[in-house]
Amino acid sequence: MPSAEFDDATELVETYDFLLKFIIIGEAGTGKSCLLHHFTQNTFKQRSQHTIGVEFSSRTVKLGEKKIKLQLWDTAGQERFRSVTRSYYRGAAGALLVYDISSRDSFANLARWLADARALASPHLVAVLVGNKSDREDDREVEWDEASRWAAENGVHFLEVSSLTGENVEAPFLLAARSILLAIESGQLDPEKAGSGVSYGDRALRRVNSNSRLSFGSLSAPTRRANTSNRLGTLGGCGC
Repeated sequence: MPSAEFDDATELVETYDFLLKFIIIGEAGTGKSCLLHHFTQNTFKQRSQHTIGVEFSSRTVKLGEKKIKLQLWDTAGQERFRSVTRSYYRGAAGALLVYDISSRDSFANLARWLADARALASPHLVAVLVGNKSDREDDREVEWDEASRWAAENGVHFLEVSSLTGENVEAPFLLAARSILLAIESGQLDPEKAGSGVSYGDRALRRVNSNSRLSFGSLSAPTRRANTSNRLGTLGGCGC
């Protein structure tokens, strides 16, 4: 008979229904690491330096009745790390394509980042365009309408967030996860297929079909928020 200590230990093991691999990509200084930190730690990263190579984090979220573990790869934006970071794109089910709304330059190279991701990641990659630093409305160089149009033309979702204030930071992760799970439910995406970026979790689900709905619940369409009266100033020297 198993010991009581063994039973207690097994209860501490995290269980989840699906494991999804995400990559976070974009130019250096757009606040990718700060966005990820706020999502996983629920706080602003006070001292942020440029990522060297790749950094890893994870978080388990719940969508409807399903527990989803997100495997999150934060990649460096500098050109000198490109050959290293691109190897981590393989098998990614989701991609957050981050730019800085106050930097036209960070928006200009989005097509290249997206092309690399689509060439190397899962054939069913779900991409979300994320306009970071929405708290810097007074310094805006990329209008919401322009970014929204670019996203529509390139077949990606679009949101604006602030990794400083925390506004909307969970939405791009949850939106991508929900889109992926809907693809599983419809049969478009097979978690058992190599390179899908998705795998069954500890609950070892056999299949998801019309007799076993995922029941995600609604995830309302994001809208632009430009409340400059409550805007927080940015910290000097931080890429957030």
